[in-house]
Amino acid sequence: MLQLQFLYLQTLNPKLCPLQSLSNSKPNPFSSISSTKNFLNIKKKKFLVKCRQSEYYEQKSFLTPPSNSSFASQNSTEAAVGPLPPRVYVGHSIYKGKAAVTVEPRAPEFVSLDSGAFKLSKEGFVLLQFAPAVGVRQYDWSRKQVFSLSVTEIGTLVGLGSRESCEFFHDPFKGRSEEGKVRKVLKVEPLPDGSGHFFNLNVQSKLINLDESIYIPITRAEYTVLISAFNYILPYLLGWHAYANSIKPDDTSRANSANPRYGGDFEWNR
Repeated sequence: MLQLQFLYLQTLNPKLCPLQSLSNSKPNPFSSISSTKNFLNIKKKKFLVKCRQSEYYEQKSFLTPPSNSSFASQNSTEAAVGPLPPRVYVGHSIYKGKAAVTVEPRAPEFVSLDSGAFKLSKEGFVLLQFAPAVGVRQYDWSRKQVFSLSVTEIGTLVGLGSRESCEFFHDPFKGRSEEGKVRKVLKVEPLPDGSGHFFNLNVQSKLINLDESIYIPITRAEYTVLISAFNYILPYLLGWHAYANSIKPDDTSRANSANPRYGGDFEWNR
């Protein structure tokens, strides 16, 4: 009687009594089928995992930069931030009777870190190129003089009033053995009638015995165009566009929890 109850319980739930405990019981064909299905499922899962791993390593090998060092940094950047857009050159020129000036932005520079991220290494700037006139609508660009405006100097020009003036001094060899041998001074002064500003660039070089001064009047409308362009390009010169493009919706919370110094919680939770 006990043996029949035991067999009855096994039929209802085979897990209550393993097959090895009954020497006279016959093997259950359904349990073998179930085991076969479980084995097939395990094999199937392992097979899928292997496929995903192979695709991952193929992508890694595909993105590996070539051995040519001239393309190594560019390809590593493309692999990290995607394909780079084509290079574009822009500028704005103002032509007057005595001289011409061209205004061109120069992009900031970044360096790659060991973590795979990028960090700003050098801010961008705006390059001014002055060329003297040699005839009617003719300018000698072989005698051009250049002056690089930093982001702070651009800010000074943006905030300059119609009756205000400013002056910038540059020494291209500052901190080197030739320091003091080249002197560049850019003066921006209001026109007497208040209709604009004079841009006067004076360059003195003891290396080539040069002392040249190029000035050009900039009307109020032309100055407004320059200020509008400066306001637009300033965040790009600081590299903030690259940071904004790298932000993802889930990055903010992760950064705040990983390093509270860079999150708003550090200030508001004091």
